[in-house]
Amino acid sequence: MNEPQQHTTLRPSACPGLLRIVQALDGGICRIKLNGGTITAVQAIAVAEAAERFAGGVIEATNRGNLQIRGVGGESQCLIDSLLAAGLGPRSMAGDDVRNLMLSPTAGIDPHSVLDTRPLAARILASLQDNPVFHDLSAKFAVQLDGGEALAMLEHHHDLWLSAVEREGEGMLVFGLAGCPTDIPLAAVRVEDGHALVIAVLELFLERARPEQTRMRHLLTECSAESLLQSLAEHVAVHPLDQWQRAPAEPHRHIGTHAQREASLVHVGAVPPLGRLNPAMLKGAARLSEAFGDASLRLTPWQSLLLPNIRVQDAPMLSQQLQDLGFVLDAAQPLAHMLACTGSAGCAKGLADTKRDAVQLATLLQRPDIERHVHLSGCPRSCASAHTAPVTLLAVGAGHYDLYFRDARQPGFGALHARNLTIDAVGALLDARSRSPLDA
Repeated sequence: MNEPQQHTTLRPSACPGLLRIVQALDGGICRIKLNGGTITAVQAIAVAEAAERFAGGVIEATNRGNLQIRGVGGESQCLIDSLLAAGLGPRSMAGDDVRNLMLSPTAGIDPHSVLDTRPLAARILASLQDNPVFHDLSAKFAVQLDGGEALAMLEHHHDLWLSAVEREGEGMLVFGLAGCPTDIPLAAVRVEDGHALVIAVLELFLERARPEQTRMRHLLTECSAESLLQSLAEHVAVHPLDQWQRAPAEPHRHIGTHAQREASLVHVGAVPPLGRLNPAMLKGAARLSEAFGDASLRLTPWQSLLLPNIRVQDAPMLSQQLQDLGFVLDAAQPLAHMLACTGSAGCAKGLADTKRDAVQLATLLQRPDIERHVHLSGCPRSCASAHTAPVTLLAVGAGHYDLYFRDARQPGFGALHARNLTIDAVGALLDARSRSPLDA
């Protein structure tokens, strides 16, 4: 790794990075972008120790499969240096912002996958970091590479998405712009042309987008997807598609024990409540991965982590030890499906203490048949969820929320159901709704 020169100036951005500490109400935020969501046990322990020594000891799993440390104070440079020494930094300073490539947490080990996406992902990440042209991309510009896994986040929108499929014995990557793999794709390329396609899309975007058009959806308001496809065809062989639809992902596969491609191995998924870990939890999970697995952890876009390559016979003992550390491994538990932003405890824009209120709500939803995904947002920015959740609570004041149910016909959070509810009222309403046979 080429360590960044400390005198180099980072471009302005509101997005945290490893090298750019962004201030919040509870201190600085340092976001560590992980290659393919994977971190070694040694690196995870380094993150935990950095959070203890140089910050407030709060670590969060993000909805893009990364980690971030909160409460960074006056020793920010010491924190950065420790993370760089652990090999968690970018190949170049300017390359940190653009390492936005999301894979399935089970890339390469999922028995349902069509393609091991990791080699192609490594090429794409190297190009993003090493080509100075791409450093002009927004820190939010993101790519998804889907190998057809049963465990896949198919709801997060990306500026470019690619999804593997096999047609007549040949590996293909269908792709689309400003959407996700559940959308109708534009076209397809052969797997061996996947890297060339990504490079062509990025170059075309930078060529055509005005400075204020930072995302692909902005460009598509002026340039049609068909015209962009025609331009792409000048650089890479694209193929038309007929009747393709991404198979649905299996629900809850990021929680608990699930089979891998190799019959003797499983992965074990553990959810830190509300995506938040303390150093002891992260260190403990890392050491368990050394004892039972391959000394690695995989972060997921459900703000959880996986321990891969666990022997089938070791999974029960490992699961119990993860629960002892404070992780949730039961998909029937409400906290396994609840998201909450930092809220007023750590963000000046938050109107309610969403983390505290989420814990209270979870105690009210203890019926085992309630597995409703609930998102508590302290303000309309929706930082905790990259897509619209089935149920959203939007804070309007301390302990009070407007309640929305997801509705594809409605923009934003969906259909407004009730205003200014207390957490007790929300719990009673959701419980009653779950009992109704008319509830979809």
